[in-house]
Amino acid sequence: MEPVIEKQIYFLSDFHLGAPNYDASLIREKKVVSFLESIKDKASEIFIVGDIFDFWFEYNKAVPKGYTRLLGKLAELTDAGIPIHFFIGNHDMWMSGYFEKELNIKVYQAPEVFERSGKSFFIGHGDGLGPGDVGYKFIKKIFRNKTCQWLFGLLHPNIGIGLANYFSSKSREKTGTSDEHFLGEDKEWLIQFCRATLQQNYFDYFIFGHRHYPLVLKLNEKSSYINLGDWIKNFTYASFNGNTVELHQWEK
Repeated sequence: MEPVIEKQIYFLSDFHLGAPNYDASLIREKKVVSFLESIKDKASEIFIVGDIFDFWFEYNKAVPKGYTRLLGKLAELTDAGIPIHFFIGNHDMWMSGYFEKELNIKVYQAPEVFERSGKSFFIGHGDGLGPGDVGYKFIKKIFRNKTCQWLFGLLHPNIGIGLANYFSSKSREKTGTSDEHFLGEDKEWLIQFCRATLQQNYFDYFIFGHRHYPLVLKLNEKSSYINLGDWIKNFTYASFNGNTVELHQWEK
């Protein structure tokens, strides 16, 4: 008799495929694909919480080339009936239908609330939430502006994607490894955001990416904040078994 496989919900984020170069990105892409292959019989649902790519922009008739292995695996999973949710990140916010049409993946432009097995989840990439970071919040408004996106779309893809990759690399040089270190509860803006939100609404779990720092933190007796880390150095993900959310590290 075949053993019964316990289905779980999986969460992962921040692959940043494309950075810092093709060869390094390909190694990470293969790891992500290997992980997705390993959970295809166990996953009831998958949440990818932002920054799949280090840059992504959908032109009317073109998308950035590459990432064939990952996109094919995602299509295979959705074709098999596994729902996949994708939350845009600060590096891949310029999506306009390709994932929905070609991969049957629902794309979210902002954090969303879900309920599963009686537990409530507040899920989003995490960028622009909480206090501070006024400069980024201003830039984000420009990047999300439809007119600005239309103007960028007038550039030839070779020029537009080239410029975007250049500025993305410069941004990484400026921020360095700051996203990889815990700043302390009083300085972590996502923790501050969660605690402020709990003053108005209750959630069992807040699940974010963006910070590249894998973390499970109890906000109070019942509510927890989970940061999923990344697939650049940590290769971490979370799973929900119907009762609790746990953080894991993928080792292959």
